[in-house]
Amino acid sequence: MRIAIIGAGPAGLYLGAALARRGHAVTAVDRDPGPHDGARWERRGVMQFHHAHAFRPTVGDALQREVPEAMERWLGLGAEPVRGGPPGAPETLQGHRSLRETFERALRAAACETPGFELRRGHVDAVIERDGRAAGVVVDGASHEADLVVDASGRSGRVTRELGPRREVGGPCGMAYVDRVYRLRPGAEPGPMVSPMAWQGDFDGYLALVFRHEHGMFSVVIARGLADAGLRDLRVNAAFDAAMASIPGLDTWTDPTRADPVTDVLAGGPLLNVYRSQCTEDGELVLPGLVFVGDSVATTTPVFGRGITTTLWQCEALISLLDHDTTDLAGVTLAYDAWAEDVMRPWVEDHILMDGDRVARWAGRDVDLDAPLPSDLILRAAEQRPEIMASAGGYLAMAALPASLREAEPIARELYAGGWRPAYSPGPSRVELAGTVAEALSSTGSRPG
Repeated sequence: MRIAIIGAGPAGLYLGAALARRGHAVTAVDRDPGPHDGARWERRGVMQFHHAHAFRPTVGDALQREVPEAMERWLGLGAEPVRGGPPGAPETLQGHRSLRETFERALRAAACETPGFELRRGHVDAVIERDGRAAGVVVDGASHEADLVVDASGRSGRVTRELGPRREVGGPCGMAYVDRVYRLRPGAEPGPMVSPMAWQGDFDGYLALVFRHEHGMFSVVIARGLADAGLRDLRVNAAFDAAMASIPGLDTWTDPTRADPVTDVLAGGPLLNVYRSQCTEDGELVLPGLVFVGDSVATTTPVFGRGITTTLWQCEALISLLDHDTTDLAGVTLAYDAWAEDVMRPWVEDHILMDGDRVARWAGRDVDLDAPLPSDLILRAAEQRPEIMASAGGYLAMAALPASLREAEPIARELYAGGWRPAYSPGPSRVELAGTVAEALSSTGSRPG
């Protein structure tokens, strides 16, 4: 089968390599020229490319199943396996420390060495329609025929929008973030961690995280309410530096005697939680012979590091369906859509509730006991009711759907109804941090870019 893939990010590369290994003729089209030697890969048009990423063990598992050469290359480029577990229990793989750039370099190289896979640099102008179905793509004005077209262009892809709106839930979650990449100086030990993969602080009005990467690098993330003008200027280096020095935990990580910035502050912009179907609001396929995968189907905020996992799961689900049938592509797409409705949509809805509620609490609202409790509040209640963790393991590992955590909701609800509230991490409140930001801008004469 001839397959054309729009986009060569994680979805396009993984899916394309796996399908080529099965004997299909795959062409992926992407405008980006790719990495050049050891220079920084800019990857223009992919906002999140240089931002913080966490790689769950599910990512390595997926690579081993379908593109094991990519796993070998990833480790060779420095990806660090992380092992850990509860005290007294055998250590298990918790994930891999890596920059997104390192991951994509490895996956791109392995895909391009796969017989039957071609990566073409160019711009997809349109999807070719013939007899009511997708029949290929137009690349820089030239037609490229295909039996199946896959849109893996991400949440901002435009080429298929003119085909009509898809059924969707969610949207902007009211949250924005900034982050910055640092590298530990030679001999410097990492700062505090709350898990093998990350450090997190839940403060009065904002959230802070640290994700470790390879070769001593790490990313510091500050998430805030989108409407919070007082923290908007954290995107200025001087303001970010002052904020780091004022937040316990982050002051240790970013101490100039221990770590050096690798990048300027990276502004992440408004965050989305969106699930999109393969179908229109009327329940009809957008176009038979066209399938959407990746962020175009499920986009979640980076707080739990689920994005790459959900993308690769989608690819594997589509691969499995195509392994059984390549004659009825409309039926395959509808079956894939039903799978995504059952498996992808719950994760997006989990974020819609959790992130929306978090933003409301940042703005001063109390726990809403008349609504379903968001997952983060159920998990925080385990501080007082440890039995909650018996229901949390599958959810945290993404081995069970978010509904599994609902078993513990009555326990958490009882605790909150009794007046208990999670304590904030020690550190400045949102108002105090905004004052630190304003003072830093004033004293240094810095201005937002």
